[in-house]
Amino acid sequence: MNRRHFLQQSALTTAAVSALPLSGLAASDAKPSIRFAFMTDVHIKTGAVPEQGMQRAFKHVNALRPKVDFILNGGDAIMDAMKATKAKVEEQWDLWNTILAKENTLPMYHCIGNHDAWGWQMTEPEIKKDPLYNKAWVVQQHQMPGRYYSFIKANWKFIVLDSAHENNGGYIAKVDEEQMQWLQKELSGTDQSMHICIASHIPIVSFVSGFFFDKTEDNGDRKISRALLHTDSFTLTELFRNHPNIRCCLSGHIHLQDIVEYRGIHYYCNGAISGNWWGGAFKGFDPAYAVFEFFKDGSVKREMIRYDL
Repeated sequence: MNRRHFLQQSALTTAAVSALPLSGLAASDAKPSIRFAFMTDVHIKTGAVPEQGMQRAFKHVNALRPKVDFILNGGDAIMDAMKATKAKVEEQWDLWNTILAKENTLPMYHCIGNHDAWGWQMTEPEIKKDPLYNKAWVVQQHQMPGRYYSFIKANWKFIVLDSAHENNGGYIAKVDEEQMQWLQKELSGTDQSMHICIASHIPIVSFVSGFFFDKTEDNGDRKISRALLHTDSFTLTELFRNHPNIRCCLSGHIHLQDIVEYRGIHYYCNGAISGNWWGGAFKGFDPAYAVFEFFKDGSVKREMIRYDL
């Protein structure tokens, strides 16, 4: 199978797939080592619906019992910075920070989403000279150590990737060369006794990436854009084969939910806080976030939570 066909069909050639609106995998009955929320695609903007929706979502997750240890933001915190003036982007980040300050007391870690990057679709030449251009602004706003990084909780290492990159006025999903070299060293330098979770905004392997569009190509091929699934999925999944302590990969971006098991790794696509970009459910999936329980033995359990119920 050539690379083009792989990208079109990789989300479909899996060992096991679940794409239910509310889904999870059975895991150990023991007490989890880590319990956290994966909240993605908030897409905050001014307006009663998105502002109240974000408030409800963060109020809901902070009130969970048992409590979660932290929140992992899957990216696209703001509605859009790719094609927005500096003033408009600043307005969105101010709103994000204001609501978080009011409604959230939990520690947060962050992925960068494509809509968090500033200026990719702007034509004014001075924007590209601005020090906040591209991902510098989102890294600053989230107080991230870098656009990709890792952290450790209990006997789990979290590797957070930067998966969206400017591409001819749009964007492409991949791991750039610098980041790939770092990832290889990060994986090789992790003791086999430590379980690994990889987080990226755009899925590495996903079934629902093939359902974002409502039609196939004219010849019947399923349409999966370079913006909807990692174009280096083959490279990454081959790399992952050499590291059996990788247990799962988490993503957002698609606003749909699935669980795919491929070569012993579970890939979770985790819906969206904003649902249909604050227009209700998207293709039958209500606005929701995921709660993950990671266990000492490497097993994983996910529960999707509709916070508006």
